[in-house]
Amino acid sequence: MSAFPRVIPVLLVSDGYLVKPIKFKGDQYIGDPINAVRIFNEKQVDELVICDIDASVKRSGVNYSLIEEVASEAFMPVGYGGGVASADDARRITGIGIEKVVLNTAAVERPEVVTEISDALGASSTVVSVDARRKTLGSGWETFARRGTGKVGSTPAELALKAQSLGAGEVILSSIDRESTRTGYDLPLIQSVADAVSVPVIALGGAGSFEDFAPALAAGASAVAAGTLFVLNGKHRAVLISYPTPAQVRSLAALS
Repeated sequence: MSAFPRVIPVLLVSDGYLVKPIKFKGDQYIGDPINAVRIFNEKQVDELVICDIDASVKRSGVNYSLIEEVASEAFMPVGYGGGVASADDARRITGIGIEKVVLNTAAVERPEVVTEISDALGASSTVVSVDARRKTLGSGWETFARRGTGKVGSTPAELALKAQSLGAGEVILSSIDRESTRTGYDLPLIQSVADAVSVPVIALGGAGSFEDFAPALAAGASAVAAGTLFVLNGKHRAVLISYPTPAQVRSLAALS
């Protein structure tokens, strides 16, 4: 295992194309996800997560053709999310060469599937994504499934703790409010979930620069993830694939 915190690009795919929404809405076309994977190979990325963001909404199931392409190109460990609904799905995904399976909607609507997948693959390959938004009235956060359209009725900490108890070995904590805003991570949100669970928490949503990683790690995240930061550049959101240098990643070690 690396002695340095993981820094993870998250690629979102819709209809086979790489896209980037803002606060889970309005998908900006980025390009071919496989080209992005190849560039991230060259940049020696630690780990990659790819999510088909339409699969649960459209009930279209797992995008196996995408998975096969990604697995044939990626030199780094990859997690896949989108339409995963059973242990059979998970076995097929990892059989193709993907290391981790990411669950969101299925973990809420059929929680037992988390345990089934964890039993089949192991906790380290079973990841639950918790999508959170600050409450409109009052303090705290609410959680959502189906790409932010279905309210779950649990706090992020409660949902993460349940995922852990069901067998998830990792939680991706995504701030809907911060997604693609480049305003920094929601640090109180990260702390609330990291304090509640013992499994690693991956912070996602809001990274505007490399400097945002350290506060997220200090708030309790075990790893940091970003989308916009690694695929878009500047106020005009021009497409540019980037990633921290190895020296920058090593500088985060003191916070891990």
